[in-house]
Amino acid sequence: MFFLLLGIATLALKYLEIGPVATWSWWVVLAPFGLAVIWWWWADASGYTKKKEMEKMDKRRQERIDKQRDAMGMLKKRK
Repeated sequence: MFFLLLGIATLALKYLEIGPVATWSWWVVLAPFGLAVIWWWWADASGYTKKKEMEKMDKRRQERIDKQRDAMGMLKKRK
């Protein structure tokens, strides 16, 4: 996401000819988009995306279980 936001920002600065970005090569301005594609490919290929999704689902499941236990009065109270 960082690379995508950086790419959009540099693209806007280049298009509007603001600051030193106006003199940069188009390759430099468009490079963050390529890096974003590489990052997304790596995240999917390595299982990073799936791991984060599983952690998020496990957290939601545990919160749901804790909420139900609290409603039944079974949740251990922390000291």
